[in-house]
Amino acid sequence: MSSEPSAATAPVLEARHIVKTYGGVTALDDVTFEARAGHVHCLAGENGCGKSTLIKIISGVERPDSGSIVIDGEEYGHLTPAEAIRAGVQVIYQDFSLFPNLSVAENIVLTAQVADRKRLFSAGSTRPRAQAIVDELGLDIDLDARVESLSVANRQLTAICRALISDAKVIFMDEPTTALTRTEVSSLFALVERLRERNVALVFVTHKLEEALQVSQDLTILRSGSLVVTGPASDFDRRSVTKHMTGRDVIESRHLNDYDATAAPRLSVEGLTLSGAFRDVSFEVRPGEILGVTGLLGSGRSEIVESLFGIYPAGSGTVRVDGRQVRLHSITDAIDAGFGYVPSDRLTEGLCLDKSIADNTISASLDRHRRWGIFTDRGKVASTIDRFFTALRIKAPDVSAPVRSLSGGNAQRVVLAKWLANDPRVLMLNGPTVGVDVGSKEEILDILRAQATRGMSIVVVSDDVPELVSVCHRVLVVRRGRVTHEIAGDDVTAPAIESGLAA
Repeated sequence: MSSEPSAATAPVLEARHIVKTYGGVTALDDVTFEARAGHVHCLAGENGCGKSTLIKIISGVERPDSGSIVIDGEEYGHLTPAEAIRAGVQVIYQDFSLFPNLSVAENIVLTAQVADRKRLFSAGSTRPRAQAIVDELGLDIDLDARVESLSVANRQLTAICRALISDAKVIFMDEPTTALTRTEVSSLFALVERLRERNVALVFVTHKLEEALQVSQDLTILRSGSLVVTGPASDFDRRSVTKHMTGRDVIESRHLNDYDATAAPRLSVEGLTLSGAFRDVSFEVRPGEILGVTGLLGSGRSEIVESLFGIYPAGSGTVRVDGRQVRLHSITDAIDAGFGYVPSDRLTEGLCLDKSIADNTISASLDRHRRWGIFTDRGKVASTIDRFFTALRIKAPDVSAPVRSLSGGNAQRVVLAKWLANDPRVLMLNGPTVGVDVGSKEEILDILRAQATRGMSIVVVSDDVPELVSVCHRVLVVRRGRVTHEIAGDDVTAPAIESGLAA
């Protein structure tokens, strides 16, 4: 899809020799970055490398200690957010920063009117302006629909239209494909090509390296606040990008822990059915086995594990743990039966962001840390918190740090610590490495392998095919609420999984 970049294309945006420190910690150290009209530029690096700080400086949210920003030949020492928008810089964050209670048309136009210093919102001009940009891009979206009713893909399209109506010259897109289906990703990339034809410069910040290399013409990699390398995307492959990001070779081939395939099942599911979500689902997982569950968005893949965790109790079917039939009418039932669950949205469902690492780590296992069934054993609690803080290599000053201050990879480690502290028989994870950089991703998968080696049964729900191939002994493919394929052993390959998804 990507075409070769032209060296003659002048940059529409340059960030020159940017330095930014926070309390003596250097976030950016003499970083230079540029974006060219009609090009997609991938900005890559592990969490904490400085990507977000650079974007905040370019978009006017933060002020650099030194350096300058040049947009269309005009140089700025620093920008305010309004100045950045008027200069043509727009950022589309993962949450899209839309107003859910307003219509699509109102969301598209409102920011432009604010940037133009309009004192009164003109409802009469809203729809025609929004319609013009939607028609120009050839999009099919209901301008009168409230944003809260839209799919993730249509919210993203709304955010893109909002950027373009403000005459954006440069659009930063933060993890633009994380919550999209394969079909929606293809549609987004087709739109990206149309934006390139309009000479918009696009900057993708993403952990999905295959997609980044597919769609980008230019690539810049940061590590620990410094520029590591920049150049044409065609000069890189996944392995070289990974090495530049982490400073080491990360092995992403199939790497499985050993387990006894003849052992009695730890988890047995028979005929599990939840009306409107899935039906007649049956499978087994043995001690030490890692089972993958995949399917397109809306296939029922997530609802299966959510039902097993008591979030949406099944209407019929039988579940046994270590041969004993269990009732799963609530989350409490599931925890008592030996289940742990790492949800897909760790920030809103898995963690208390304003609480400390320590509080989050111990939150699901307080009953295991009592003396005489009444008093909390503070020594035991402290030992558990310190053990997982060290074992999972959570990067933070200490266990009192609030979870809100952590990177995505470290936040995910805290969710893992929370459930591992409860010593579950069956650990289920939904999208365990979504939004996590490549180095942290492999370390998290290593944690799962280590827990499986100790006898834990693990179920991984994911649409990341390389991840499933890397860590799973077997993979179930779910389509329209039914398990349609089971892939096992040496047959667990990317082509086999993709074939099952497409069948």
